[in-house]
Amino acid sequence: MNWIKLEHLLLKPAPQRVITTEPALNHTQLCEQSLGLAADLQARGVRRIAVHLEDAADLAIALLGAWRAGVSVLLPADLQPQTRQRWSSDVDLWLTDHPADARLNDFQHPPLDAAALDLDRCTLSLCTSGSSGEPKRIEKSLRQLVTEVQALERLWGADLGPACIIGSVATQHIYGLLFRVLWPLCAGRPFLRKQLAFPEDLQRASREHPAFAWVASPALLKRMGDNLDWPALSAVRRVFSSGGALPAEAAQSLHERLGQWPTEIFGSSETGGIAWRQGPDLWQPFADVVLNQDPDGALLITSPYLPAGHVEHTADAARIAADGRFELLGRLDRIVKLEEKRISLPMLEQALMAHPWVAEARLGVVQENRASLGALLVLTDAGLHVLRNQGRRSLTETLRQHLSQHCEALALPRRWRLLRQLPLNPQGKLPQADVEALLLAPRPKAPQVLEQADTEGEWSLQLAVPPDLAYFSGHFPKAPVLPGVVQVEWAMNLGQQLMNLPARFAGMEVLKFQQLIRPGDEVQLHLRFDAVRSKLYFAYRNETATCSSGRILLEAAGDE
Repeated sequence: MNWIKLEHLLLKPAPQRVITTEPALNHTQLCEQSLGLAADLQARGVRRIAVHLEDAADLAIALLGAWRAGVSVLLPADLQPQTRQRWSSDVDLWLTDHPADARLNDFQHPPLDAAALDLDRCTLSLCTSGSSGEPKRIEKSLRQLVTEVQALERLWGADLGPACIIGSVATQHIYGLLFRVLWPLCAGRPFLRKQLAFPEDLQRASREHPAFAWVASPALLKRMGDNLDWPALSAVRRVFSSGGALPAEAAQSLHERLGQWPTEIFGSSETGGIAWRQGPDLWQPFADVVLNQDPDGALLITSPYLPAGHVEHTADAARIAADGRFELLGRLDRIVKLEEKRISLPMLEQALMAHPWVAEARLGVVQENRASLGALLVLTDAGLHVLRNQGRRSLTETLRQHLSQHCEALALPRRWRLLRQLPLNPQGKLPQADVEALLLAPRPKAPQVLEQADTEGEWSLQLAVPPDLAYFSGHFPKAPVLPGVVQVEWAMNLGQQLMNLPARFAGMEVLKFQQLIRPGDEVQLHLRFDAVRSKLYFAYRNETATCSSGRILLEAAGDE
């Protein structure tokens, strides 16, 4: 590949060098737009800028333009009001896709002259929530970023060749920024502008390129099922995964289907890349990353991606082998004390996931009358079968008994929440504060709406029935079934949200309950309102049959 150093990207335009497509952008256009932005930022006297752009090519223009103008860049994790409030005093300008902020095409100034970027004066601030959920700002110099992209090219550049880089992760964080934007920019590899959230989108994009590679998250990779065209996808040059642990069964499945193990990256916003591995291998530190441990076994990191002389004290426990490779043993900051006993949450989670009924588990402390543990679980198909045919109590008691072989009685979870999937954030993480908030929240009473469509006033909704629905406990404890009265209530509530319906329930007609609706089911709900007769027609259907149907009579609040 025709490598251009990151600090030299604005020096000499190369019109034949493709940056991205749809819409197309070549290197000359990248330079022109970046230098025009730089001139405008200088003319406005901007010194500090917050950038949040969904388009990876727009982000590249914004970064290079700001750096050329001597402007420091902050990449906020999102644009939520509390995020803006937190960083508003730290920046002069917000450059985003939001219509109320500055937009990239607002900057129409004659460009500055081409020049090399200063490796030490060009800076970038990344924002991360951290394991506690408290936002943290991490400063990076251009020199650190340059060092890291060069290391990535030395490791995997030959394998990737001219591959188009296709990503499912956001570019606001270090992994997506390096792998989806800065590395391909320097290497001359084209990259997709958009973040692709679903496996089907990844497949569609891959088919458009003779050579391609994926920059993905565990959350996406573990959802890649049998419905994809695996023979065509097996042409992928390399599959990168980072942002969280990739389940072993997901890695194994990808290996069987693609003929290669995903390349997992272990690192953080603070440290940059620390190590990588494929399959069941131990983690291999990146070149020039030096590992040590404190007395508790936590990794201490010295790295060229950190400020000179800085040692990063992580909360990751590890066992380092004689050859320098290592095994991760869990997070030390997820060791809690109950009645003066130290309890490792990762150890208990691993024990739960060793049971054939549990696909994923996260534990947290429930602070009520006295502190105890609670568990968020995603069940396997076998676990869901037990829930449906033996009930929630039987399932959780069996799991408590299984866990009792690994811990004392006080560490056994007293509260359980059964989820369809863990609510990971866009970086594939679930902060501990979110775990504990979910454990404190009441069990759900409404379905999850997966899709909805309106066809000439008739609505079709794809609903997921939560496995932990509150109504299942009393109906019936050992064979939970969705009560008919709840089905009617859901139909009326969803109808009122979507259509202009009279407010008051006035009766039912021709109710039929034909098929049971069980925990974890997905059903289609069809709704039609007859305004003349003031009747809401509803029907629930599974893949093969109608589960229930009927008509709800409605009246305006003032009618008698």
